[in-house]
Amino acid sequence: MSDPFDAALEVLAAGGVVAAATETLFGLLADAGSPSAVARVAALKPRDDKAFPLIVSSRDSWAALTLAIPEAASALATAFWPGPLTLAIHARPGLDSRLVSAGTVAVRLPAASPAAALVARFGRPLTATSANPSGLPPSADPAVVRRYFAEAIAAGELFVLDEPAPGGPPSTVVVVKGAEIEIAREGAISADRVRRAVQGLAR
Repeated sequence: MSDPFDAALEVLAAGGVVAAATETLFGLLADAGSPSAVARVAALKPRDDKAFPLIVSSRDSWAALTLAIPEAASALATAFWPGPLTLAIHARPGLDSRLVSAGTVAVRLPAASPAAALVARFGRPLTATSANPSGLPPSADPAVVRRYFAEAIAAGELFVLDEPAPGGPPSTVVVVKGAEIEIAREGAISADRVRRAVQGLAR
């Protein structure tokens, strides 16, 4: 019997979707560079006009998602990555439209977790939207994720890594446009800590 982690990597390489724990909650992971893989995530979790956030394996790897990294975004990444801070930055032309909202792509470098280990081994950005049907709460419990997506799991459309997540608030989401920041969602990192990290930057 293959190791579950290796099996999850095989699913990702084949364009499938994996539910795995991040440093906070479970996420739906798939190859962000594969339109068919992103479509499989969209089938599991229709998002209307909301884009799927991404996780990356290093501070350097997010450069491929944008034409330029603003100083404020770089300062926030230095302060809080790896960790539960999602940065929405200007998206590079050509990214899948399901990954882009209002011209931005949302990305984070996760802290130690199964999801972080998967994206590090996979070597390319992965989707990381929370593993719950729209309208239901995200979870840190793999049993809840299995209940949410029982039909998809039975049909072989979702692979679940059963290591639980720590739980707690989701990642904080910050939109960065030039030197300006907007806290779109306050989560695991407080708005005050975010603002202090960019104080003193040229505006």
